[in-house]
Amino acid sequence: MSDQAVFLSRDDHFVATELARGPWDAGAQHGGAPAALLMRAFEQLPAAPGLQLARVTYEFLRPVPIGELALDAAVVRPGRRVQLLEASLSAPDGLELVRGRALQVQSIDAPTTASVPAPAGPETGRENDFRPPHRPMFSPDAIEIRFVEGGFGGTGASTGWFRLSVPLVDGEEPSPLQRLAAAGDFGNGISSVLPWDDYLFINPDLTLYLERPPIGEWICLQSRTRLTSGGVGLAESVLFDAEGRVGRAIQALLVARR
Repeated sequence: MSDQAVFLSRDDHFVATELARGPWDAGAQHGGAPAALLMRAFEQLPAAPGLQLARVTYEFLRPVPIGELALDAAVVRPGRRVQLLEASLSAPDGLELVRGRALQVQSIDAPTTASVPAPAGPETGRENDFRPPHRPMFSPDAIEIRFVEGGFGGTGASTGWFRLSVPLVDGEEPSPLQRLAAAGDFGNGISSVLPWDDYLFINPDLTLYLERPPIGEWICLQSRTRLTSGGVGLAESVLFDAEGRVGRAIQALLVARR
C-alpha cells in the first residue's frame, strides 16, 4: 500500500489529508472518509462474545473539513444479545460534524437463507473515467473503482467494485468493515439520474445494513437512485464482496439545481 493515508493519527486526534476530499467542495471531505473512520472506532469498542454489527447509521451534520478532527466513541447500551454504540466526529472547537450510531446483534444460530452470488468481479470491469474537479481526491486517489455496469455521469443504475488503495489511518491496514464503509457512500454518485453539471444530489445521511461481516479488499455496489416528485430522492445499493451479498446501503438525497 502507499505510504500516504486518508487520516493521520496524532495523539488524541486525527488529521484528514487531501485524500479525504470530496467532489462538491475542495475544502470538504467525501462522506466515505469519515464513515470509514467512525467504523474503525466502532470496531475498537468492547463487545460481548458473539455480537456483530447489523446496522450503522451516519448523519452528516455539516461539511467535514480537511484538517484536524476529534473523535469520541462509546457503548451507550451494553448487552449480551443487543448492543448500541455511538461515535462523533468534531472540529477542534467542539462543533459536531458527523454522528454515527451502530447496532450490534447476536449472530444467527439457526438455518439460513441461500447466499446471493456477487456480480462479475473487478477484474472484468473497466477503470473509473470520472474527471475529478480537484486533485488529490478520495476518488480516484484513495479509492479505486472498476465498473461492470454503468458509471458516473447521470446514466442511472450502475454496478461497480471499490477498493481502498491507501491506508485509512497511517501505519494501519484497513479492515474489511472500514473498506465497506468507505465504499458505501458512493451509491448516489454512481447511480445519478440527473446531470452533475446541472444538479446537486447530496446525501445528509447513510445507513449500512450488514447481513454478515465482509471479507477482502474489494466491495461491490449495485446502485439505483429513485426521485419522487414532491418527495425526496433515495439511493439504494446492494453490497457484495467476492463471496456474495453482504447487505445494503441507503441514502436520503438533497436534490437541487446548482
